[in-house]
Amino acid sequence: MKVSIVTVCYNSEKTIKDTLESVLKQTYNNIEYIIIDGLSKDNTLNIIKEYQKKFNNKMIYISESDKGIYDAMNKGIKLSTGDIVGILNSDDILADEKVIERIVMEFEKSKCDCTYSDLVYKDENTMTFDVRRFNNLKETKKIGWHPPHPTLYLKRTIYEDIGYFNISYKIAADYDFMIRLLKENKYKLSYIKETLIYMRAGGVSTNGLKGYYENFKESYVVLKNNKIKFPLLCNIKRTVKTLIQMIRK
Repeated sequence: MKVSIVTVCYNSEKTIKDTLESVLKQTYNNIEYIIIDGLSKDNTLNIIKEYQKKFNNKMIYISESDKGIYDAMNKGIKLSTGDIVGILNSDDILADEKVIERIVMEFEKSKCDCTYSDLVYKDENTMTFDVRRFNNLKETKKIGWHPPHPTLYLKRTIYEDIGYFNISYKIAADYDFMIRLLKENKYKLSYIKETLIYMRAGGVSTNGLKGYYENFKESYVVLKNNKIKFPLLCNIKRTVKTLIQMIRK
């Protein structure tokens, strides 16, 4: 099975080397790596060009203006040719060199349509200590459960079936996509009970109380538009647990 990994970036010179290295080190050979750059003004593009040689024609990139991160993700997905597609943010990394190998094995073993796994938020500067974990206890879609998006790998044909990211959302289009995915109730999801992705804390949707507030607001709109009741109590509990984890660290 061919796996397409899509990374979108903009002015990511401080973090993108770690991301590139984590893909380059994968033991699974049939990988197509697609990078969508939003006309970075720093050294990001030079770093990408340097690494392109190391990927032996398995990496392609484009650098052009876009309408935001989700527009860039859509571009990458539409360029992909793999059986499976995953998105790796330009400040996140694959946890070890066998991540893609384990994902493919799960697809083959379980005959699933999508896989997801555990995710750990690391400190923003060094990526050496845990800030918090994504609670992956599966709940019902009635209370808005979704897998951590950076761990989601799915058949490329699903995008053609249910649509791509809705770029009218600024920080919750991935949440909207996953809600639509789960609403269909026809795709088999398989949970890999391992930490496969390390994510830097400090992104738009995870950056402290302000980030949680903005994410909270847009998530409410997503659920409303998908005709799902907003799980207020569940979200309060989840936010409190998350803040406790962050304070402890």
